[in-house]
Amino acid sequence: MEARVRGEARSKSESAARAGVCPHFHAAVELIGRRWSGAIIWMLTDRPHYFAELTAAVPGLSDRLLSTRLRELESEGLVERRVHPGTPARVSYALTEAGARLEPTIRELDRWAKYRYED
Repeated sequence: MEARVRGEARSKSESAARAGVCPHFHAAVELIGRRWSGAIIWMLTDRPHYFAELTAAVPGLSDRLLSTRLRELESEGLVERRVHPGTPARVSYALTEAGARLEPTIRELDRWAKYRYED
């Protein structure tokens, strides 16, 4: 049976290779796969965060690159920016409904990463 299952998987992947990669899938993987994008989305799955919280939570992420990634994710409709009144005004970031729909995928990727990379 295992050979049959492997054969079915192979024929499905061969069919996919002949048909080419779905452009929507490719665009999604490229967006989420950009450096730091996945980590930012991961942090926002639990709750909104202020800019400084995101910077502190992701080691090695510069303010400039965080700003760039947040703007990209916002323009793609995955993240929304909220300005909170006060002096100084504070800005928080949260997942939109579309961004929140990535949560099961991000959590599954986390589960796979732990399986793959933990000793």
